[in-house]
Amino acid sequence: MTSTPRSSAPTRVYVARLAGTSVFDPIGDEVGKVHDVVVLIPLKGAPRAVGLVVEVSGRRRVFVPLTRVTGIEPGAVITTGLVNIRRFEQRASETLVVSQLLDRVVTFRDGSGRASIEDVAIEQQRNRDWLVTKLFVRRREGGALLRRGPTLVVDVTDVVGLGPSAEQQGATSLLASLGDMKPADLADVLHDLPDDRRIEVASELDNDRLADVLEELGDEDRVAIVSSLEAGRAADVLDVMEPDDAADLVSELPESMATELLALMEPEEARDVRRLLAYDERTAGGLMTTEPIILGPEATVATALAHARRRDINPALCTMIFVARPPLETPTGRFLGVVHLQRALREPPNEPLGNFLDTDVEAVTPEDTISKVTRLLATYNNTALPVLDDNRRLLGAVSVDDVLDNLLPENWREVEDEVTDNADLRMLHG
Repeated sequence: MTSTPRSSAPTRVYVARLAGTSVFDPIGDEVGKVHDVVVLIPLKGAPRAVGLVVEVSGRRRVFVPLTRVTGIEPGAVITTGLVNIRRFEQRASETLVVSQLLDRVVTFRDGSGRASIEDVAIEQQRNRDWLVTKLFVRRREGGALLRRGPTLVVDVTDVVGLGPSAEQQGATSLLASLGDMKPADLADVLHDLPDDRRIEVASELDNDRLADVLEELGDEDRVAIVSSLEAGRAADVLDVMEPDDAADLVSELPESMATELLALMEPEEARDVRRLLAYDERTAGGLMTTEPIILGPEATVATALAHARRRDINPALCTMIFVARPPLETPTGRFLGVVHLQRALREPPNEPLGNFLDTDVEAVTPEDTISKVTRLLATYNNTALPVLDDNRRLLGAVSVDDVLDNLLPENWREVEDEVTDNADLRMLHG
């Protein structure tokens, strides 16, 4: 059947057509152009597209995860604006569609011959993942390309020869079988691997996935993994970690390495980590994150709910919106109060948050102990508390999961039954 590649649904995109498309931030400023699409090809199942290689000013090519792409339209790719300016470096587990898949010769599973790939379609699934679903191919006969020969669109499962050879698989095949695991479960798998294999597999994870897993691993494992990475890659991973988790990890590294990585991190991310490192780890300041949901009093319920739906927000933090005067980055202007998510759901979408603030919420100072934080969370049934300075500026928020991580013994991930020792129980009771 002869045809031309045509999208049958708005979520299907042909990559060859996407190359050269302008990439815009949320306010409409162009940040670059699409150069290529990065896919992971497992041993079984459909390949998964994970990001774009975008060419920005100065012909620098950077990686933009597809999780940060909010829309793909004819002539435009819209992103959240969160573009890593470090140069893209391809890893062994990654395949570039334009550079490596186009013109690749594949074999039809039904034995009807071979074909060369002229375009690759990626399609967004209900879970928001992008999978390679279709190939636009041109048949080959007798080993030669028929330049005017028949073309057709086939399912990606109808051909073989897309993936790397067996000797190239290494950690890739293992990662393919673990792809849908939650970060905590994947962390358990990594912990149980031999040291060399753990580092090999971890290094093949993309930055966002590796950051999530490092937040779930014990100190010894994550220090070993970060220490094995090239310094620029390690700094990129720290950039996308939660600031409090990144600070905990940096505090465990050798001083010279910690200094180097902080210098390589994005300035704003490094600033937050340095601020957190100044506090004792078992105080509110040492436990807090500097990036809760913070809005001004004029922001609407609709805006608050949109922020709460963000995938990068910790579930314990998305139940509470912190309201303050500008600036809205920590440390903020004067803290005004909080809006509980349940209350916001009962208000009209255009209602300003300032009209129904909870101004009586208990707050802590960065020097308050973990025992005080724990008692306040338990007493008032909150999942998070604001951390304020002497001028009532919001410095961050402590969430219940951060408290639990510090109350449990260091080896709690390896303990099946008794997870809380007597000392911690005594501290809970003051």
